[in-house]
Amino acid sequence: MKKKLMIIGAAIVAAPLIMSFCGFYVSKADGTLKNKTSQVILVRDGNKTVITMYNDFKGDTKDFAMVVPVPVVLRKDDIKVVDQSIFQRLDDYSAPRLVEYWDQNPCNPYADDKMYYKSAPQVLNEVAASGNAAEKRKDLGVKVEAKYLVGEYDILILSAKESGDLKEWLTSNGYKIPEGAEEVLDPYIKSNLKFFVVKVNEKEKNKLNNNFLRPIQINFNSPKFMLPIRLGMANADGDQDLIVYAFTRKGRIECTNYRNAAIATDKNVPLFVQKNFNAFYGNLFTHQWGNEDKSVAFLEYAWDVSPQNYYHCDPCIATAPSAQDLVQSGVWWLGGKDWADYSDVDNDEPDNGSKNVHFTRLHFRYNRKSFAQDLMFQVTPNTETFQVRYIITHPATGDLSCDAGKKYLQELKQRRKKELQTLTALTGTNLNNWQDDATAKNDEATATEVQYATLIPQVKTERDREKTLPAGMIILSVVVLGGAGVMRWKGMV
Repeated sequence: MKKKLMIIGAAIVAAPLIMSFCGFYVSKADGTLKNKTSQVILVRDGNKTVITMYNDFKGDTKDFAMVVPVPVVLRKDDIKVVDQSIFQRLDDYSAPRLVEYWDQNPCNPYADDKMYYKSAPQVLNEVAASGNAAEKRKDLGVKVEAKYLVGEYDILILSAKESGDLKEWLTSNGYKIPEGAEEVLDPYIKSNLKFFVVKVNEKEKNKLNNNFLRPIQINFNSPKFMLPIRLGMANADGDQDLIVYAFTRKGRIECTNYRNAAIATDKNVPLFVQKNFNAFYGNLFTHQWGNEDKSVAFLEYAWDVSPQNYYHCDPCIATAPSAQDLVQSGVWWLGGKDWADYSDVDNDEPDNGSKNVHFTRLHFRYNRKSFAQDLMFQVTPNTETFQVRYIITHPATGDLSCDAGKKYLQELKQRRKKELQTLTALTGTNLNNWQDDATAKNDEATATEVQYATLIPQVKTERDREKTLPAGMIILSVVVLGGAGVMRWKGMV
């Protein structure tokens, strides 16, 4: 049966997004700022890593500072600010999506067969925060390794010998440290990591055309390919989400110290999911996360997005990242080799001139119990494509009284029943949760017997019957066996 097609983009998760990166925030007020969701762009080739941290804080920026562990003392040239819109473009392109098909009327098989594409508005509200470090400093075993002004940010690179020293240094300079910070600082200090401390320079910020803080991008060379998430749990409020947009020259990235899994995809779901796709995917992700014991790296997108490769998705819901977007994200090899830069002379994978760019989107939901370690990654040679998508199909309209139309209605009824069953299996929810959406008047199917409002009670009855049947069989078996035992005891058999 011929079909038409429409694609709708989805939001990450139906939850507010409140943070920028995997560090923690210190405050001169009451220390109540909580981390909820992070977005990070991660670029890796050889030993070189580029990390871009999202910032979109709205409020009084002078009261906050951000602390992030880094493996080396960064040079000023290793730090820059980028346009925050790059995150929106990457999310728009890689987000889970809804694919729409239109059934053709079998009684009128010559209907138009054009294909349509449509992008739905995103509902991301990522809010990040940077802050204010103190002007007055005391030694306390803490060394200021470097001090820079980059864009609208005052940046310090600190080192410390003891976690208590760093905590006391920050506290004595007016910062409220979240509870548990000293515990998570200690492993980083013992690993000889430095601390990237950022505050907002109000004078420079006032020169900007808007109130948004731009994302910070850092690059460094290190054999370790990792993201420090433990520090971000110091002032976490429950579970946190992390979206990683990763770019490599060879293939997908994957987590090495936690399991990797692909989100369920290419499933046919009820038409009414379109009205509340965010709630659908939010429930689905939470259910899948629970099924995977809450310690998993979920793959949501993987594709070769090299500028020379025009085909980046199937279907596409937004414009592909341009070469300029990729360079802004930190994909340095598209700009060619910088022969004046000797920072990567120890790189174990020298530049081979390849312009390939592989894009991996990973989604984490983590907490102290399920993610006791920082995230460790590796670049793999896996170039297999993947994207998360769900399929809805609009019913045929018009006169369906012909024999083919009657057969179509029977097929439609069974298909819609299966869609309802798939919905509950994917999301772990009850059909009662979707009753209002399913019984809305805009079902589109004119035949009452195939409308979701009619089918939901039938599906519920069938599911209840499936659940009670095994119990009934057990009871019947007990009765039969018991009766046989009595008859044997009476000498009747």
